[in-house]
Amino acid sequence: MARAFSSDTASLSSAFSRAPTFQSTRNQVYTLETFSSKDFIVKDFIESLSESAVAARRSAGQGGIAAAVQPSSQQAFDPKPLIRTFEHALGRLKTLSEDLELRENELSASVRRAESQHNANIKSREQELERAIGSFHGLERRLDGDGNAGGNAAMQIGERLEELDRQRQRAQDARFILQCWLEVSERGDLSSLDDVRRMGGGEGKVRCAHIARQLLKISQRLDGSVNGKSQTNGVHFANGVDGEQNGEADSPGGSMRGRKHGDKQPREIIEKFLEMLEKDLLKSFDDFYRKQNFEGMKECAIALRDFSDGSSVISLFVNQHQFFIDRAQLVTEDLATDNETWDRLADPDTEPPGVEPSLQSLIDEVKVVVQEESFIIKRAFPYYEEVLARFLQRVFQQSIQQRLEMVLSKADEVSSLAYLRSLQSSRSYIAALVDDLKAHGLTEHPEPAGSVTAAVLDQQLDELFVPYFAGSSYIEREKRSTSELFEGLLFKFTIYHSRRRKMQPSSYLGQLAARGNEYISNARETYLKRLDSSDAPSIQKAVLLRIAGLGGKDHAVAPGQKEIDVTDEDGQLSLPYTKRLLKWLAEAVGRGLELAGGSNETPKEVRELLNLLITHMGEIYLETALDAANDQAVAVESNSKSEPDLTYITDLRPAISVLHLMLTTIQMLLLPLAASNLTIRRDLEKQTNTFVERMEGKIDAVLQRTIDAAMAWTSRLLSGQKKTDFRPRDDANLQLDQLQTSTCRSIFTFLTRIHARASTTLSGRVLENFSLELALGLRALLLLHFKTYLVSLTGALVVSKDITKYIELLRSWELPSSFDPSLEVLTEIANVFVIGPEALRDRLRAFGGAGGLLGVEKGDLRPYVNKREDSGSVGVQAVLNAL
Repeated sequence: MARAFSSDTASLSSAFSRAPTFQSTRNQVYTLETFSSKDFIVKDFIESLSESAVAARRSAGQGGIAAAVQPSSQQAFDPKPLIRTFEHALGRLKTLSEDLELRENELSASVRRAESQHNANIKSREQELERAIGSFHGLERRLDGDGNAGGNAAMQIGERLEELDRQRQRAQDARFILQCWLEVSERGDLSSLDDVRRMGGGEGKVRCAHIARQLLKISQRLDGSVNGKSQTNGVHFANGVDGEQNGEADSPGGSMRGRKHGDKQPREIIEKFLEMLEKDLLKSFDDFYRKQNFEGMKECAIALRDFSDGSSVISLFVNQHQFFIDRAQLVTEDLATDNETWDRLADPDTEPPGVEPSLQSLIDEVKVVVQEESFIIKRAFPYYEEVLARFLQRVFQQSIQQRLEMVLSKADEVSSLAYLRSLQSSRSYIAALVDDLKAHGLTEHPEPAGSVTAAVLDQQLDELFVPYFAGSSYIEREKRSTSELFEGLLFKFTIYHSRRRKMQPSSYLGQLAARGNEYISNARETYLKRLDSSDAPSIQKAVLLRIAGLGGKDHAVAPGQKEIDVTDEDGQLSLPYTKRLLKWLAEAVGRGLELAGGSNETPKEVRELLNLLITHMGEIYLETALDAANDQAVAVESNSKSEPDLTYITDLRPAISVLHLMLTTIQMLLLPLAASNLTIRRDLEKQTNTFVERMEGKIDAVLQRTIDAAMAWTSRLLSGQKKTDFRPRDDANLQLDQLQTSTCRSIFTFLTRIHARASTTLSGRVLENFSLELALGLRALLLLHFKTYLVSLTGALVVSKDITKYIELLRSWELPSSFDPSLEVLTEIANVFVIGPEALRDRLRAFGGAGGLLGVEKGDLRPYVNKREDSGSVGVQAVLNAL
């Protein structure tokens, strides 16, 4: 191909001698790879062919002497180079096309040969597969007896032989049973059966047990038959049975009479043999167990199944277990817990230390032993589920229960809280043991435990703790423990307020608070009796004394001592105390949920705990503090001779916080637990709402009395306003700082101090409403106040300064926007005194138009205009006539 292309190029070289650049382009060699490239583009290829010819023409037209002599317009286009180039390219393309066609033909022939070979291979494999399937079907037909009954015949022969073997075995057993019966009935022994027992090994003992049971049944049936005939025919056995003649019945009758005198002898012999056989089997089982011979154990267990349904072998396996033997010797072992741990367990402010160490050690050992023995039980007993159930019953009802009773008895001697915490931790740890055993599977390992085993474990767990949750015993203990803690923490608080109320004179309000006095008195007396009681454990007494703040030597309570030193701080509400109370309650609720497991009694228990919370934290603690604040508010309100001491208002902040914490706890913790009982839930919601409304009413009463006391003292300060304050002498040289009266400054200071205290106590809408009430009261007093004093022209500046100061005070309180018109009214009153008659007329005219204040008429300003010193002048009188 390359040689042909070069020859063609040589033949055309003379024709293109004038185009050297194009000559180089024609000498290019084109192959199939040139056109098979994915970057090949026909348009670019053609342009490359013609580009060299155009370039050659340009170079010929621009260079040389001929181009300089002839003008460019006379140069004509010469198509020959392009024609020669395309002819050459077409010729080369034709050659390449022929080569390509040749290659395609060769490849197509190869593909056809490969396809033919592939089809032949497939047909060959199909034939082989069909032959294999045919052979398989033929073999299957022969096995099924299609055509000949060889397969079925073999199976039938095998089944027949097995049946004959079973019949032969039954015949031999029947023959041997008859032989044994003749021996025991005629000679009074079982030597043949005893030989089988001694020489037959484990299988022989199993066979002996089966045959002895059959002999015992025969003896029982014969005894029943003889007794029945005696009752039917009396003593005349010679009459025969089933139509037998008297002569023929003499011999059987004689044998019967022979058995009549000793009819119990064969039965007694058989029973004695069975007893001996059972003991022998039990001994063999024990020997196999010690040697870990599981097959031998299984044979003995199968044989002993006929003896009391296997209870003897199960009892032997369980009672002789080394775990129970060792634990029986440790029943009197003391608990491993030290005194420090018991102290922590009885302290409500510390986290419980967990399960008692000796009980924990026992449960951990039980977990290992049960898992190991379940493997032995599965291999040694065909009825392993029953054996495992008995083993678990013994573990729970003996070992765990004894240790649990010791732990709870010791905890009960420490305190009620220690008992409850020990009960919770013990049940949690034992429940974890049950879950671990279920997950392990025991006899079903590695699969989870079956339904029967799981039910046994759950039953043992429930029965273990039934005595501790019978009736209302648990919730009563929980209430007693929580009540003791509440009373201890509130002990000094109750003493402080009981003494405070004794010092107060009796009044109607004191009679209304009689219920709170009764609660406080009862709580204090109960707590003192508990401390004085000699039956209370020493640790519990120490904890209660510490909680009550009497734990030190200086605060020790002597028997019968009633006077205990308390301070004012002891009578105040404390948020840390409140959080401790709620923490103890939450622990009791969580413990009840864990121990009760969401039973139907949970709503009732929640009701008991809610009553306990409202009684102690609500009525004894919160309501007593609010009553004390109310008593202070009443005392301050009734004393109008001196500036009221309103420091008690700061006590409302902890009261509001305590009420909020209580309400949150009830709504988030207690009420959801009573959702399963709608009746109890509604009662709890009603009780809670009633309590909250009562507390909010007491808080509102304190705030209202505070406002009344503040307004009373403000009114007293306003009444001390001097008449000359607003009518200074004309020759008086007033300074800017003297323009505000001392009365205004006193009121500003007093109300600012009250509002600051309220801001630290109240928040949100409560503070806004309190500020609004103060502002409305001050506004009313000021409106009345400026109607009673004559104001001179110079005094009008003083009035304006006072009103500006009052407005400054009110604006600092962040009042609602609805109070803004009241401030504008005060501004208008100041303007009434300051501006002249002409300006006053224009101001009132504008005031009566569309720009007037809402709810205020022009006539309302007449009293203030009359208090102007120039009210008798013509200009002012004209204004008054216009009003």
